[in-house]
Amino acid sequence: MLNTNCKNCGKQFTISDEDIALIEKVSPKIREVQYLFPPPTLCPECRFQRRAAYRNDRNLFERVCDMSGKKMISMYSADAPVKVIRKDLWWGDSWNPMDYGRDFDFKRPFFDQFAELDREVPHPNVIIFNDENSLYTNYNMNNKNCYLCFAGNYLEDSLYCYNGEHSRNCIDCLFVSDSELCYENIHCDNCYNTNYCRFSKNCKDSMFLEDCMDCSNCILCFNLRHKKYCILNKQYTKEEYERLKNQYVIATHEGIEKMKKIFEEESKKYPKRCNRNISTEDCTGDLIIQSRNCQECFIMNKNCEDCRHVFNGFPGLKDAIDATYCGENTSLVYESIASGDNCQTLLFDNIVFNGSSEVLYSHYCANTKNSFGCSGIRNGQYCILNKQYTKEEYEELVPKIIDHMRKTGEWGEFFPIKNSPFGYNISFAQEYAPIREEEGLAHNYRWEKKEEKEYHEATTQLPESIDETSDEITKEIFTCTGCTKNYRITPQELRFYKDKNIALPKYCADCRHITRIHQCNSPHFYNRTCAKCSASIATTYPPNSGAIVYCEKCYLKAIY
Repeated sequence: MLNTNCKNCGKQFTISDEDIALIEKVSPKIREVQYLFPPPTLCPECRFQRRAAYRNDRNLFERVCDMSGKKMISMYSADAPVKVIRKDLWWGDSWNPMDYGRDFDFKRPFFDQFAELDREVPHPNVIIFNDENSLYTNYNMNNKNCYLCFAGNYLEDSLYCYNGEHSRNCIDCLFVSDSELCYENIHCDNCYNTNYCRFSKNCKDSMFLEDCMDCSNCILCFNLRHKKYCILNKQYTKEEYERLKNQYVIATHEGIEKMKKIFEEESKKYPKRCNRNISTEDCTGDLIIQSRNCQECFIMNKNCEDCRHVFNGFPGLKDAIDATYCGENTSLVYESIASGDNCQTLLFDNIVFNGSSEVLYSHYCANTKNSFGCSGIRNGQYCILNKQYTKEEYEELVPKIIDHMRKTGEWGEFFPIKNSPFGYNISFAQEYAPIREEEGLAHNYRWEKKEEKEYHEATTQLPESIDETSDEITKEIFTCTGCTKNYRITPQELRFYKDKNIALPKYCADCRHITRIHQCNSPHFYNRTCAKCSASIATTYPPNSGAIVYCEKCYLKAIY
């Protein structure tokens, strides 16, 4: 075990023996010689921040395709210092990433050379696969009829969702799966016709639930299991419930605000489980499902094993450390963000697609093997800085580059934030590690300027009640109550709100998303004691949060 200070924030952190063992396990071998990565110099939070600065999920811009000259929607702004082309052209045969290959210069740092290469090699405008009628989206696969949905798969007829999976007819949801007709749900699975619910499963026809399971026809309830016809955790008959539920309405803005206030005030009275892990063995973190030996991990799906400091691991992930968004059945991953399925040995990479292996310090590589410092390589092998080598040449040159990176202090470090093509303020990092513009500029981070858009006065006043709303409302322009940006209500939205009897939103989609993010704990972990029995626990609830946090044993005893 090693105690050291983070060279970024100065905070002391611990590198455990298990961390060191996993770093050794993932360190690459060339000709049977292993090239060990040194212990990390940044704390886990700063390492997460550095990776997340290279991902922009939700901000879309209009810019010109650098190949066709036509306008397109892109996750890269017009000012981003990279070339960007339409995704269909990027995956096509009209260009060759090997044309950008160059020799390695041992007189210069690796990161400077890679940044120059990456600025020249075209990037795809968005990352979308097999989507239908879902143009304004990003990081999606197999979506249909979706609008402004991001980082999701198999979504249908949905709007403004983030990390939705196998769901349909959902609006303004965050991390939902196998659900339908849901509104403003957060981390909910297998729910139907639920509104303003969070951390709940197998629920239907309910609203304002927290940590409930297998509940129906419930309102403003917490920590319930297998219940019907409850309001504020009190049991009613069906007839009593039907009579009383009319007092709890979300058809007006006044009603919504009243319900939100009650929900948050009541939530403080109920104990929180130290984590929401399910069927795990030797795991610490939160939202881990049927996995073993995952330490300080956040959102891990089934059958993940031997992982540390991972955010959002997909089923079958193994032997991963300091990784963010890792694909299914992928293994041996270190300091990587957005890796595909069925990959192996992805080290210090950003966006590596399915079927790749032995890829180091690279961006946007697909079905690529044994490559170092490459950008945009598809179906390649034994490439360095996009230049082709023989196996023998590759295995002779890479160790020399590693020795050079050791001397420059780059070996074992992820790409610097200042080299990210995204402004820090539009990156994934800003959601979980927000900073102010002056702080970002002081660190030499890119900072995206606000688009020069002409914002208008609202063309009409937002109706107080959904009952007062006509179909003509879709022709109007509104001003966000939070950020003052303009937004509209689409016909699809209006039908949804009318069917569910919900007042139109007063805030734009971005402000609504940020509000949902703030209802979730950050992926940081704290050592606390159970408020009931004083046992030691690891939790995402900060000590100063005011939350009543129980260990697993005390929590289960309290709710059953």
